[in-house]
Amino acid sequence: MSESRDRAEWNTASGPGVSLERLLSVVGPGALEPDTAPGGLAVAVGGVTVLDVLAPEIRPRELVLAVGVAAGSAQAVDVVRRAGAAGAAGVVFGPDRPEGAAGALRAAARETGTAVLFRTWYRWEELVAVLRAGLAAAGLPPLPEARGLVLGDLDGLADAVAALVGGSVTIEDTESRVLAYSSTEENVDEMRRLTILGRRVPAWRVAAMRDAGFFRALWMTDDVLHRRAQGDDPERLVCAVRAGGEVLGSVWVAAVAGRPLAPNAAEALRAASRAAAPHLLHHRTRGVDSRLVEDAARALLEERGSAEVLAERAALPAREPCAVLAVGTGTGGPGPDASGDPSRMYALLALHCAALAHRIVVVPAGGRALLLVSALERDPDRAREQVTALGTSLTVRLSAATGTPVRAGLGEVVPALEAAARSRRSAEQALKALVRTGGARTVARVEDVADTIGVLQVLEALRNVELPPGTSVARLAAFDAAHSGSRLVESLRAYLDHFGDVPAAARSLSLHPNSLRYRLGRITAVSDLDLDSPDARLLAHLQLRLAPEEPAREPGSGG
Repeated sequence: MSESRDRAEWNTASGPGVSLERLLSVVGPGALEPDTAPGGLAVAVGGVTVLDVLAPEIRPRELVLAVGVAAGSAQAVDVVRRAGAAGAAGVVFGPDRPEGAAGALRAAARETGTAVLFRTWYRWEELVAVLRAGLAAAGLPPLPEARGLVLGDLDGLADAVAALVGGSVTIEDTESRVLAYSSTEENVDEMRRLTILGRRVPAWRVAAMRDAGFFRALWMTDDVLHRRAQGDDPERLVCAVRAGGEVLGSVWVAAVAGRPLAPNAAEALRAASRAAAPHLLHHRTRGVDSRLVEDAARALLEERGSAEVLAERAALPAREPCAVLAVGTGTGGPGPDASGDPSRMYALLALHCAALAHRIVVVPAGGRALLLVSALERDPDRAREQVTALGTSLTVRLSAATGTPVRAGLGEVVPALEAAARSRRSAEQALKALVRTGGARTVARVEDVADTIGVLQVLEALRNVELPPGTSVARLAAFDAAHSGSRLVESLRAYLDHFGDVPAAARSLSLHPNSLRYRLGRITAVSDLDLDSPDARLLAHLQLRLAPEEPAREPGSGG
């Protein structure tokens, strides 16, 4: 199938259309960022289309996804003008916004009255699915009993549905994680208790339903599935929540205390599942991209937050193995990539992890990134293998994408979210050691770089030690400062770093070995340093390690 045919099949219509404001409110802040809307947000959106250079026609009321069009290019301005002339609702560009591009695009938007938007971390194909679902969900009527609910208030929705059907309600995502449940607590059956406490359906139950073909049947029908009471298990109903062909989750109903469900429970649940679509979609996009998730993760990693809060906000399993990766460049921080925007590094991290099907939260932290990776294998060895594979893949791909060497410290795998701070500490220790040593190694755990970590800890403990004036190194530093071009401190550092191997130390300084031997004689004469004394060498080496490195000079220059 041709690319143009593929793109054409992505087009979608939504009847009379919904307002751009309503669409943005339903999909939440995690999908699109509006930049300018000269015609206002009340403009109707009737469909989503991907711009096709082979079939450039733009239809009225469409939201045009400008795939492959750089926002800073003349082509982007032309697309906005053509979209405005055709009466399109707006044009969506990729996340990169080069300096100077905004002014030209906004000017074109004002001329034509069309909106300009930017996608966030979603890939284009994901954005198409979200917008298609959003258009369908935005036009659905709310549940009468749930009018006034704020979009995304799934707990309130669960309570409203429970009142309609006369039973207890859970709302789950497509991975059987519990997103919300009704406040009905009387005579809770064992399966509901286990599901709510674990914030997900028990793994053994999910496996049994999958093997029986239950999920296949659920996701392929708009009807309500019914299971009769079996022993202590009460009667249950379930209906999938979908919009625009996108499956968003499911709503479950269980009878309470042996009471039968309401006579019209199935019909009420069918209506409720339709009304739940905008709430689930908004919750999904808001939950993944929300500052609240990042704040909760940062608080947990700094040992001042709650694992339960993060689990609820980010839909992460609280009681499954997890680990933290500390990611940075050779200088310790992500730094700007080729585009000069350090935030792109965080977006690349999130996208790469998502592509590998990992459940992660990316937390920018002091010039580096912390990746909290959850839902790892329960077997410790396999979980470590997962973390190693992720770290290796990240460093290779991000180094290639940014043109900057990227390193990853791998934290220990811990059994639950509540221990994530311990994993963060070990990840940061490993990254700091990797940066300190440099070299070709890009991924390490604490045990891989334990000696370097030990040295760093010793040096850190010694930083506040006040040495007596007039040590050998202090005299050398004073001599260098007083004599332009003198490099005695640097020469001593190289000699000690190479364990007294004069030829190797000379090569590191781009000197002839005899030149270095001459300098060693000068060092002894100037500072009185006894290079044959282990104690004198140790003190000198520690003092040099505590001092900042001198800037590189031209080979062979000076003293």
